[in-house]
Amino acid sequence: MSRRRLSVALAAVLLSLLALVGTAVPAQAVTLDEKLQVMSAWTQPTQVSTGAWNAGRLTQPAWSAYTFDWSTDYCSVSPDQPLGFDFRLPCWHHDWGYRNYKTVGQFPANKPRVDDMFYFHLRQVCASYPSWKRPTCDGLAWSYYQAVRTFGSLSAVSQLDLDRAAIRLALARRWVVQPSVRPVPVS
Repeated sequence: MSRRRLSVALAAVLLSLLALVGTAVPAQAVTLDEKLQVMSAWTQPTQVSTGAWNAGRLTQPAWSAYTFDWSTDYCSVSPDQPLGFDFRLPCWHHDWGYRNYKTVGQFPANKPRVDDMFYFHLRQVCASYPSWKRPTCDGLAWSYYQAVRTFGSLSAVSQLDLDRAAIRLALARRWVVQPSVRPVPVS
């Protein structure tokens, strides 16, 4: 093949590619209904829902067409890891539900389910700890849940709640370490 023919062939291929790319249809935008379907699926009080949300969190760029708000302040003014129990992911999940439902103007109708999902996610975290720590973790989870359910914020978790949980944890540790010693009531 001569140089001229090769140049013409390459130019034709290049022009064809440019024409194809120039007329390509952009990815279709996500509808509000599609966004709400994903939001609902990711805010159910189930293990499948929690796992799906976490998978989405780990692959955020794949969900960019949905324009989800992934920002978080974790557990707001309450400790993210009270007494060492790591509540960061449940708090982030809860923030995600609140922020995204507020963005689409459907927060009041979905708040109870998002709060229930939060409690479920907290309980999943508690289930990962040794059995002697779970009652304390579950107590804190209940306090965090009641705060968001009642006030819409974790700012209602008081120092007294944390102190009581610390006492329960200390008693549980003492019981496990020295089972022959009876726990003494703390006044």
